[in-house]
Amino acid sequence: MRIKDWTWAILGLLALAVRFLAGQFSEATDQFYSRTFFPGIRNLIDLSLGKLPFPTAYLFMAGVLVLSWISIRRLLAKVGLRQRARYALQASSNGLGALVFFFLFLWGFNYQRTPIFQQLKLQPKPLDAQQLIAEIELTQRLASMDRGRISQDTLALTELLEYSALEDLVRATMQENLEVLGLNFSGRPRTKQFSPEGLMRRMGILGIYFPFTGESYLDPSLHALEKPFTIAHEMAHSYGVTDEGEAHFIAWVICTRSEEPILRYTAHLLLLRYQLRDYYGMDPDGALCWMENLPRGIIQDLISIRKSAEAYPPIWLALSRKSNDLFLKSQGVKAGIKSYQQLPMLAAAWRLRMNLKN
Repeated sequence: MRIKDWTWAILGLLALAVRFLAGQFSEATDQFYSRTFFPGIRNLIDLSLGKLPFPTAYLFMAGVLVLSWISIRRLLAKVGLRQRARYALQASSNGLGALVFFFLFLWGFNYQRTPIFQQLKLQPKPLDAQQLIAEIELTQRLASMDRGRISQDTLALTELLEYSALEDLVRATMQENLEVLGLNFSGRPRTKQFSPEGLMRRMGILGIYFPFTGESYLDPSLHALEKPFTIAHEMAHSYGVTDEGEAHFIAWVICTRSEEPILRYTAHLLLLRYQLRDYYGMDPDGALCWMENLPRGIIQDLISIRKSAEAYPPIWLALSRKSNDLFLKSQGVKAGIKSYQQLPMLAAAWRLRMNLKN
């Protein structure tokens, strides 16, 4: 057996070994990978693949299909069961090893960095009913103010900015405000719409970061009030943030600090939805009463978002959630998909910190 015949399998195993060491030395991972090496990858991708007007994941998938076809033809050309079995093992091991190597090399080592909320010295704690009500009152008041700046009527907001302008706005806002979070990343990451419309939503996905191309994607069918926050969330991943709860938190901070009421309102609206969901778990009747007494415009927006989601019901929602949960936990995100639900705690901790600083 020649070592060169198993090159990618060996590189994949070496990458896993480095991943283990990176997890033992999070501060070193911050310094040498997340804050030094990864920004170089970020800029290189943004100056190349990011310039293309279409999702480069299409090119990746085409490449995988071509390599698979070549491997199948070579397999069929082998003579005898033993040669075919050996080649199948070698090809599959190298393929898997290459995926592991490039996933970790291009982005995945960020999973071993020090969590952002620890770097910010935030201390998120579960909110009791009284604290949660106070947070809901504040979020509702801010949402009402910003919605009034967008439109004075109570009809649902279904059209905001054209997508390319929205992407540019979110990116510029993020670059202006990353410093307040102690993040010093550079680059011009792209978040592109991934066709066909509705495909990702039927898979239980609103948006996704694809490390192999360095781009993030979202479903074009997303409601206009969901797109700004989803773009910000996926761009947080593009800057090396791996934890879903932290990406939610960063997107919320960035959007609420924007000078544009559109971004602020969409962030307040999403936080309000999470807060009301938590409150419903504590007091269903109280939460329903609260929701019925929301400002008319906000109610119409929430109904419109719900109808938009119902138009593309996930086909395998349970499977999608389970696989995502297993993946996140395998990368060291202990909360799994529940990390999305940490936003109310993180937002409250951030508000407390900012009040204390002021």
